[in-house]
Amino acid sequence: MDYSQYSLAKTGYLKEDFRLFHINDRTDREFEWHYHDFHKIIVFVSGKVTYHIEGKAYHLKPQDILLVSQGAIHKPEIDPAVPYERYIFWLREDLSRPELNTCFQKANDRSFNLVRLDSALQERLKDLLPEIEQSLRGDQFGDNFLSEALFTQFMVYINRIFLKSSTAPDRKSYSSDSQVEQLLKYINRNLAEDLSIDSLAGKFFFSKYHMMRKFKEETGYTIHNYIVSKRLLHARSLISQGMPIMKAAQMSGFRDYTTFVRAYKKQFGTVPTQR
Repeated sequence: MDYSQYSLAKTGYLKEDFRLFHINDRTDREFEWHYHDFHKIIVFVSGKVTYHIEGKAYHLKPQDILLVSQGAIHKPEIDPAVPYERYIFWLREDLSRPELNTCFQKANDRSFNLVRLDSALQERLKDLLPEIEQSLRGDQFGDNFLSEALFTQFMVYINRIFLKSSTAPDRKSYSSDSQVEQLLKYINRNLAEDLSIDSLAGKFFFSKYHMMRKFKEETGYTIHNYIVSKRLLHARSLISQGMPIMKAAQMSGFRDYTTFVRAYKKQFGTVPTQR
């Protein structure tokens, strides 16, 4: 297989630990499927929005919070007739306090990205989010320390919710194709294995043509495109953690090193290098 022809669209760039956007607008823009090199949190304030993440469509209510992990393919579907207000956090994967990113791993483990708050916590966040925004914009003494402290407080709340939650996700809060959902879960947990179309179709008892069509409908990507990009993202993460490049390629499912390097350069614009 020529891996170099496949890539997902990456958007955004982040240098600092986190960045906050507060947006209230109307838009008739149709967003493309894409991913980020950082984690993202969306706090939904108002509007009419369905957020698609990795095969699930989340039907948002005011004060809902969505966690979008680094590398997760996603897009919003927005009703342009209604103003759409939201707070958006961008967070580095390698935060200076890495334990604050635990919630993203929990979301991945559960294959569920939605936080639906109780009324008491909703009230806390109504005050906390504007405080973070104000401290980030401020130029008074200690505003930089204050914004970091308030951001930490926000992330502690989110992590506590995910760590204590043991109930099954509310099916009314999202919709998905159960076959594609299982296929996505299997792919992401078995990137080093044989993920050929024939192998996947045999494992899930699909007609391979039905499987490919349904996958494209639910995710916006071909199965090949998705698998290769996820393998590349996984390899890059392993390399950043210190794993030798060739081993990282093998652990991510690439059998040919030259093909891996070519695909890596096409996706990320540079050849893989050890830190």
